[in-house]
Amino acid sequence: MIKARVLVAGITAMVLVTACKTKDIKLNTDKKEVVSENKVVVYQVFTRLFGNKNTTNKPWGTIEENGVGKFNDFTDKALHEIKDLGVTYIWYTGVPHHALVRDYTAYGISNDDPEVIKGRAGSPYAVKDYYNVNPDLAVNPANRLQEFEALIARTHKAGLKVIIDIVPNHIARKYEGKNNPEGVNDFGANDDVTVVYKRDNNFYYIPNTPFQIPDNVVPLNGERNLLVDGKFNENPAKWTGNGASKAKPDQNDWYETVKVNYGIRPDGAKDFPELPAGFDKKSFQEHYDFWKDKDVPDSWKKFKSIALYWISKGVDGFRYDMAEMVPYEFWSYMNSAVKTKNPNAFLLAEVYNPNEYRNYIHLGKMDYLYDKVETYDKLKDIIKGKSSPDELSGIQRNMSDIEHNMLHFLDNHDEQRLANSEFAGTPEKGKPLMVVSTTISTSPTMVYFGQEVGEAGNEDAGFGKPSRTSIFDYIGVPNHQRWMNNGKFDGGQLTQSEKNLRDFYKRLLNFSIKSPALMGRFQEIQTVNRKETAGYDTDVYSYVRWSDNQKLIIAVNFSANKTSVFELKIPADVISKWNLKDGMYMLTDQLYLKDKIKLKVVKGEGYAKVKIAPSESFIYEVK
Repeated sequence: MIKARVLVAGITAMVLVTACKTKDIKLNTDKKEVVSENKVVVYQVFTRLFGNKNTTNKPWGTIEENGVGKFNDFTDKALHEIKDLGVTYIWYTGVPHHALVRDYTAYGISNDDPEVIKGRAGSPYAVKDYYNVNPDLAVNPANRLQEFEALIARTHKAGLKVIIDIVPNHIARKYEGKNNPEGVNDFGANDDVTVVYKRDNNFYYIPNTPFQIPDNVVPLNGERNLLVDGKFNENPAKWTGNGASKAKPDQNDWYETVKVNYGIRPDGAKDFPELPAGFDKKSFQEHYDFWKDKDVPDSWKKFKSIALYWISKGVDGFRYDMAEMVPYEFWSYMNSAVKTKNPNAFLLAEVYNPNEYRNYIHLGKMDYLYDKVETYDKLKDIIKGKSSPDELSGIQRNMSDIEHNMLHFLDNHDEQRLANSEFAGTPEKGKPLMVVSTTISTSPTMVYFGQEVGEAGNEDAGFGKPSRTSIFDYIGVPNHQRWMNNGKFDGGQLTQSEKNLRDFYKRLLNFSIKSPALMGRFQEIQTVNRKETAGYDTDVYSYVRWSDNQKLIIAVNFSANKTSVFELKIPADVISKWNLKDGMYMLTDQLYLKDKIKLKVVKGEGYAKVKIAPSESFIYEVK
């Protein structure tokens, strides 16, 4: 969901607690090597767009005009090629049934009002029915759930695991749970709508006041539609998804959604049991046991049921939208239940407040959080010339205790495309960013579909504008479509430069998921080389990674126009930790296995002559 990073005061503030203090921990050269797992790579696909072969790309186009992808487009061949790219998980974005402008009444689905929908295809984060899937994605909408279940099975057969979205903070204004399991009541069905707040109400209300459509909202770009009449029937009005408490929200509010109540009073008080001191060090099983006999708000129970429903369908994990707008006690309750059902479930949360990272990891029992405001933002500033690569070392230092939990990405549905002029500008300029993002820590790496072939998101889709691939419209994704090649999934229409780019991603990702050193220790060698190495330009960054049986030296050149030539220094403390004696060692670049240089160790210090071209990166393994 494209959203402002500055969250609405009030409800957001209610769920936050005093942050755990960040200790001044040394770079994690002394931390124990992680030996029980390999690097994780997540491939995010916007499910509606992935298989779309239509290239019309008319702004505000209908399905008939612009086309739409289906679950069935993820063929065995497509899934094989995704896995072969070096991927371990697929995040199918936009699967739960969300509000959209299309008539599915023949399938028992009510029409949605365009005045509370963004775009024509609708936001995937305005979920209308959590127990079914988007009918747009099915060849036969009547069998849409079965078609998704078949996709889960195909994905597992291909050796990949499945992630889908859950959005506990908000739901569509017109939520209709027509597929609820027995015993599950609809959201709001038992609410007392005469009061602003009650603990077991699912929503917050503005009593005796009807909802009003925001000013300056022009549904469907002004197209005539029988449902567009200047009003939406919601009386009393509910608080809007981002916490806005007016019956007439602003056009920049998340007006297509309503805020879910988790037992946080309007004054910020918590109306539920809190975790005892020390629970940040407890296991998920101990968290689960804690909640067994506790009375919790109704919304907690509803979302736990939703998560367990999808786990029972074979889904392997979730990406939680705007997790920091929901109290971490709820996450403890739900995630411990999910982990009890599937201890290996992959739980990823969208959290943007660094002061809260440790609370959502240790108390909320999240596996991973977005590393957006630290590593991502810094890499973006570096490539735009606003920051020095040297500052990456401080980020690693400050997050050394949680670096494994911070998922790295350069592209996703919310952000500007890496290849767009608003970010790196070209796919090639994005390459050194991708090497750093993938190799600097043990964290998972995420790639957004089309990123690996240089998709720049230049289309004016209608509601969604250029620089991002629209999540609100029916649209094609040109570079990705050339790789898809009318369903052959063989890259047959790619240009040579696009083929070369995909080959780079394939080499990098496959190396990363097999490298023991990338799940081992890290130390920057930037500081010593910045101070002592002649010719070590300001756009160069270097560090080392190692395990007991693999030693890597990584150097990247963020400059797009300057070649750097220097004698890279490997400081004595690294040479000592690597147990290297004086002498000569061969260094082989692991990206292409062609470039070889020598490491000379003299009096306990290492030196290697490096020539690094614009936007080039090396991952040298010591032999």
